[in-house]
Order: sequence, then C-alpha cells, then structure tokens
Amino acid sequence: MIDELKIYCKNTEDYITVDGGESLINIFGTLKARIPVEPLCALVNNKSEDLSYRVYGPKHVEFVGLENVFGRRAYVRSLCMVLYKAITDLYPGVRLRIEHSISGGYYCVLKHDDSQSFTARVIKEIKKRMMQIVEQDIPFQRRERLTKDVIEIFKQQGLDDKVRLLSTTQDLYTVYYKLDNIIDSFYGPLVPATGLLKVFDLIPYEKGMLLLPPSMTDATVPATPVKMPKMFKAFTDHIAFNDIIGVDDVGKLNMAVKGKGVSLLINVAEALHSKMFDAIAAEIAKRYHKGGARIVLIAGPSSSGKTTSSKRLAIQLVTHYIMPKVIELDNYFVNRDSTPRDATGDYDYESLYALDIKQFNQDLNDLIAGKEVKMPTYNFTTGMREYRGNTLQLKENEILLIEGIHGLNPELTKQIPEGLKFRLYVSALTTLSIDDHNWVPTTDNRLLRRIIRDAKYRGSTAQDTIARWASVRRGENKWIFPYQENADATFNSSLIFELAVMKTQAVQLLRQVPSNVPQYAEASRLLRFLNYFEPLAETDIPGTSLLREFLGGSSFKY
Repeated sequence: MIDELKIYCKNTEDYITVDGGESLINIFGTLKARIPVEPLCALVNNKSEDLSYRVYGPKHVEFVGLENVFGRRAYVRSLCMVLYKAITDLYPGVRLRIEHSISGGYYCVLKHDDSQSFTARVIKEIKKRMMQIVEQDIPFQRRERLTKDVIEIFKQQGLDDKVRLLSTTQDLYTVYYKLDNIIDSFYGPLVPATGLLKVFDLIPYEKGMLLLPPSMTDATVPATPVKMPKMFKAFTDHIAFNDIIGVDDVGKLNMAVKGKGVSLLINVAEALHSKMFDAIAAEIAKRYHKGGARIVLIAGPSSSGKTTSSKRLAIQLVTHYIMPKVIELDNYFVNRDSTPRDATGDYDYESLYALDIKQFNQDLNDLIAGKEVKMPTYNFTTGMREYRGNTLQLKENEILLIEGIHGLNPELTKQIPEGLKFRLYVSALTTLSIDDHNWVPTTDNRLLRRIIRDAKYRGSTAQDTIARWASVRRGENKWIFPYQENADATFNSSLIFELAVMKTQAVQLLRQVPSNVPQYAEASRLLRFLNYFEPLAETDIPGTSLLREFLGGSSFKY
C-alpha cells in the first residue's frame, strides 16, 4: 500500500492529504472555509512561492495575504506588471522605469522621445487601462526556460535592461511571467491573477507618477501619498549621478565589475561622498559664522552609516576651521527603572522618552552659554547614569556634534533656539535598479549592511538580525521617518558598488540560516536577490569609505 501524500498547513495547524502534482491554489480551494486569508502567495518550507507551485512531496505550507510582508511584496510586483502592460497597450514603445519607493508608493517615469506629452490626462488613461486589466482577471502565467532562450524572448520585446542583466548572470534557467501579450521577470512570486489587485492608485508626482499600493493600515484603500521634497531631491541627485557615470542598473554594474573600469567607478563614487560632506560642512560653517549652527544633530535609520558620516563630517568641519566636540546621546538614558516599556513589556530604548530630555537641554544651553558642564556616562551594566569627572566647555570655533536616532525630532531639543541647530539626515537611499521594473529596496541594502556588521562586531547570526529587523523597522517608522523632512541637509550614504562588495560576506552569513526557522524565508529571498550581482573584491575599497563601517578594515575607530 502506498502512503498518502500529506502536507502540513500552518494556517490550519494540521496535516492535509493531497494528490501528487496538485497546485497550491487548488489545495487552497479545499481549505478555503478553514482559512480566513485571501492568499496571494505561499511559504513552502519557509520559502516564498507563487500559488501555481505544484506539490510532489511532503511540504510545510503557509498561505499568506496582504497582512504578510511576502504577500504584500507579491501584490506590489504584480501591480507593477499590470502597469507595464497598461502602458504597452496604450503607448507601444514607451519605456517604463520604476525607480524607487517614496511617499508611500513607487516613483515611476516614462522614457520616450516625446515624454513631455505624458501629462496628468495620460496618467489618468493609464490608470483606467490598469483597472480594465484588473477587471478582466487575467492570470499571471509562471514559466521557466533556459536563460539563453529567455534572453531571446526579452530581445524580441525590447527589454534591453533584462537582456543585459541575464547576460551577466550565471543562471542556467530563468523564471519569467506572461500576462496576456507581454512578459516580464521579477525576483519573487506574483499573485495568481489580476483580479486580486483591486486596490491601488496612480497619480502624477513630480516629473513622473506614483504607483500607490494598499495602505498599510487599511488594505481596502490605497496608501495616502506624503510630500517628501527633500528625500525626493536626494534620490534625484543620485540618479543623475548614475546617469552621468553610465551605471544605473545591475547589468551595467556587472559589466563594470567584469571590465577594467571598476576602480574608477569606486573612486568616483567615493569622491562624490567627499564632495557631499564638504558641501554640508561649508553650509554649517556659513551658518556658524553668522551666529547659528552651534549644535549639529545627525540622525538616520539603522545601518545608514551615521557613525562614519559623523566622523567624516567632523574632518571636513576642521578644514573649515571649526572644531567639533562630540556628545554621545546614549549617555543621557534615564535610569533603567524609569525606562519606558514597549508592547511586549521589554525596555524600549528606542523611545524618545528613554532619554532625560530635561537634563540634556539644560546641558546644551549651558554649553552654548560657554559654561563648563559635567558630562554624564550611562553604565549599561548597572542601568544607571554616572558622573565620572568628565567635563566639557565650548571654546571659540567649537561646535557640538550629536549623533542619535532622535536628532530630527523637535522634542529632543525643544528648549534650544532653532537657529542654533543644524539637522543632518543620513540614509542609504539606493538608486541602483536591478532592471527597469525591479528597484533595489533601501531597506534591503540596510538589512544586508546590518547582517554583516552584527556578525562581525556583535556576535549575532544572520538569523538573529533578521528576527529583530521587524522590530527595528517599527521603531524607525515611529521615531525616525516622520521627522526626516525636518533636516537641513540630507546625506545619501549609499554607494553604487556596495551590494557587489557586500555579496561575498552576506552570502556566507545568509547560507547559515537553517531552513526550519521562519527567518529562512527572508534569507532565501536575499540570496536570490544577491545572485544578480557579480561579486567585487574589497581590496580597492579605501579605509575611509563609509562601507568599511560594516565590512571592517576602516581607518576610523568606532
């Protein structure tokens, strides 16, 4: 007697008997009454798959919808393919480029000789066509062919960016999707059919348009866009730089890595960072000599490179005859028994109110007034603030440099006159694209930085870092991102070559995540993503590079 084939369904928490070769979507049909989720994709053995995936052996399966990060990603990717089809249907030959996420959506531009004709009216027509495609409930057909054959298919459709990307990778087979008369490729699964994509919006934004997925707080309505002119400019400036050096997607980066021009690429990208630091230092010096900018506050999300940015900015300030004095914000933590608790009952050190704001402001005002101030030290072992005889007094041409996640929050320095403050926001705003329809998420770049740094300096595994990442992101959404437009200057800490350099270390760490833990799904996705990059050796990366904060080998002491 042949044993029955069973899968374990995490949603129902029991074993389900299936026929060999059944698709996940058919299996879900038999469980629909028991699972209160409209599935968009599934995690199979903790690895994301689309619902056309066929089961031929025992599997651990979890069906996920919009409430899950993997389901949401599948929704957004599918929405992007619908946008591409709508544009192709209405305006054959027009190139769609989805550049980056911003303002709660995804910024898209249309490339065409007559691009000025793409007005609000045209964007409205594209949205209308998208809605028609959704109503038609057209299936997304997953296909897998030899990479050399897929390259020829993409050539026929004029997708030169994808041809370039696949020509520089080593994969024997490539997965792509067909939607009616078009094809496209993504590094993750799509939803079963367009009919699932009823909630979205497409609106004019800057010189392009913003594709808005469902709101994070109410999936029945599109996300509400938020104007972010400073962040948008930081993205736009780097995109313009990418265009000048001729490297705006991974295919072009891979060609540079394989060729002889990579050293020049590294040097130019590092020179851009130096130029940006000097411009920021010059603005601070200008304000200082006019009686302002006595305090420089540096903030940014996790693994944005705030520490190295502080050190490099300090050097540039000295070249403008200003000597920075550093204050560690962590030394102003309240005593542990007064620290706020988070929703799980743990101490919330990321809360603004974990800091003694009153004492901090009093010390800053005394320093600005020229007084000598006793400086605290926080003892992380005892959880108590201590005074160990350290003092600080500002002299002529000296300013305060303070790094911390709350630097842009007005509440942190509410007793300090605005004119005496200069706020700098640091973030790795990735502008390199995988191809025209696949951008590199800024959060992925920072997560990979943190995985490498945590393993090297904090003894954490990739599994540990991935497990904490959701909590880190919640803290950023609450305490950092709402205040980023308060910045007087924004520094984009990303380097166009960094993912190629980080690949070797990141892959080694991600491969150590065991397949029987939930974090394997994210590790698997990141490995799939990194597979697109040709690895670049660390040897040409200078010791002063911001990337050294994570890779090691920095000429700075941390």
